Amino acid sequence: MNAVLNIIWLLLGGIWLALGYFLAGIICCVLIVTIPFGIASFRIGAYALWPFGRKVVDKGGRTYVLSTLGNVIWILVAGIWIALAHVLTAIAQAITIIGVPLAIANLKMIPVSLTPLGKEIVPSTHSFIGYDRHYAGGYLR
Repeated sequence: MNAVLNIIWLLLGGIWLALGYFLAGIICCVLIVTIPFGIASFRIGAYALWPFGRKVVDKGGRTYVLSTLGNVIWILVAGIWIALAHVLTAIAQAITIIGVPLAIANLKMIPVSLTPLGKEIVPSTHSFIGYDRHYAGGYLR
């Protein structure tokens, strides 16, 4: 079912949202200081391309203060505009019955579009207690 939803998502707006994220990532990678924003934008662009079957979780760790500061800057520079694009796309998708689940998914992407730093995209098929990238399997159950 996720594959069907992802294909419909891709055709009804996902490609345009992903291209917006990729464009923001390219612009952010121009300066050395904004490369973390560019990497986060590329990561979320890949998520916007194929969102069903994955979810966003907090990374946690010691960089919480830096990611919070970076997220404030991101909100002011690009986050508001990308969140607005999600809202407009959700409105357009909600017009049809087929588009209602897509509109809901689009609205669920707004928090990560506003605060992308300190987040990680993981498969949603696992039940997560936490995510540990140093653990050999990657996931703790």
